[in-house]
Amino acid sequence: MRTIVFSGRNAKELLRDPISYLFCLGFPLVMLLIMTVLNENIPAQANMVIFRIDYLSSGIAVFGLTFVMLFTCLQIAKDRGSAFLMRLYASPMKASEFIGGYILPLLVIAVLQSVITYAASVVIGTVTGISFEISGLLLAMAVLIPADLLFIGFGLLFGTVFNEKAAPGLCSVIISLSAILGGIWMDVGALSGGLKNICEVLPFYHIVEAARGAVRGNLDGIAGHMAVVGVYTVVVFALAIFVFSRKRQQDLR
Repeated sequence: MRTIVFSGRNAKELLRDPISYLFCLGFPLVMLLIMTVLNENIPAQANMVIFRIDYLSSGIAVFGLTFVMLFTCLQIAKDRGSAFLMRLYASPMKASEFIGGYILPLLVIAVLQSVITYAASVVIGTVTGISFEISGLLLAMAVLIPADLLFIGFGLLFGTVFNEKAAPGLCSVIISLSAILGGIWMDVGALSGGLKNICEVLPFYHIVEAARGAVRGNLDGIAGHMAVVGVYTVVVFALAIFVFSRKRQQDLR
């Protein structure tokens, strides 16, 4: 019950900030439209499909999650900076209840963001002559749930370790890495050498590829991609929970 009450408070804080609507829900739609217009102006001879809506939709869905990470980070850092958490630490709440209270509303927002992104993609696909299978879209949204948790975990970690001014800078690094090395704006398969190896070591490329495969009904390799994402999610979340618990203990002393 304490987790539910605390998550309700955090949900209200997010809903009071209009910037959260703009970046978490509106920005992915704007990017879908801009990239679709760009794709329509690329000559067919270029044989470039990365901006085609059936490829683009999953990339934008993943890119949108980076802003969920940012708002997670800002929310926690702001609560720490205002001594709000310090007052709550004196309550009977456990560390798991604090963490659960932050995760629940953000996970709802992340899932809702994916739903809106894919729904808009279906509309754009209808206009541009590209169809989607509902089963593929549902599978893609399920595939993205571990990614939702991964980005929320990053936000929880950065918001716990750094203050409200420094934390967004760390988030911008993750945003840039996911956009550049995740294969959202470029075809990682066309790369070679060290840069491709870096892309394959980090989780962002695997998130995008798993979601794209699900949308297109190509299940080959999804299990491998999801295994990599799952390992990163467990490690990041375990680290975030450990750091949050240690910070709480230090503040209580």
